[in-house]
Amino acid sequence: MLVAGNWKMNTDRTSAVQLARDVVGAVGDVTGVQVAVCPPAVSLDAVFEVLHGSSVRLGAQNMHYEDHGAFTGEISAGMLRSVGCHYVILGHSERRQYFGETDVSVNKKVKKAREYKLVPILCVGETLAQRDAGEENAVVQTQVEKGLAGVEIRDPGEVVLAYEPVWAIGTGRTATPAQAQAMHAFIRGLLINMYGEKVGFAMQILYGGSVKPGNAADLFAQPDVDGGLIGGASLNAADFGAIVEAAVAAS
Repeated sequence: MLVAGNWKMNTDRTSAVQLARDVVGAVGDVTGVQVAVCPPAVSLDAVFEVLHGSSVRLGAQNMHYEDHGAFTGEISAGMLRSVGCHYVILGHSERRQYFGETDVSVNKKVKKAREYKLVPILCVGETLAQRDAGEENAVVQTQVEKGLAGVEIRDPGEVVLAYEPVWAIGTGRTATPAQAQAMHAFIRGLLINMYGEKVGFAMQILYGGSVKPGNAADLFAQPDVDGGLIGGASLNAADFGAIVEAAVAAS
């Protein structure tokens, strides 16, 4: 299992370092489960210094698909590697919704991340309107297939998927563990079709729908839920640690 904390646009450099220290104190010696934190870009190098030597890996929240150039404000895969990143979140629902990212641009990023030996956490998921229209499987299938188009995967650890039930975030609707499992199983089938049973069956599919200490155990008990992409709860080391403990118990 993999538990990855997405800190989003939270923390400054000082508080990011402190949160990283608290996370290492809570889960830095955990075995049997992979753990990562993804702080804002301005704190990546400082957080890496804290994580170095622990079991917690560093991830970034986004990157550009070009190596370098006149792309003001952007960050390249090479830059992320240079500050110690192992993971990079790509195609997050907020990036798609607020910044116009498409399956085509996300696919370019996935390919570039793999070129630099970064592990992409490719996010997919449907909106409330799409689910209410019964389009959830078609939407997610398109995102998976287009996001991974032309991406060769020989080892299941080279790419991670994360399912975000966008329809259940901030809408008053709640995704049940059974609903999470149903979509994860669907994604699993897509991966097996694309990469064969050996690779597709073993790829990690994270759940990114408001995982908290109170629901982590039930979610992680589902056969195709291989951990979580944690938002708000990752900003509290005790809560994040409890979620990691639930993953350890489910492993």
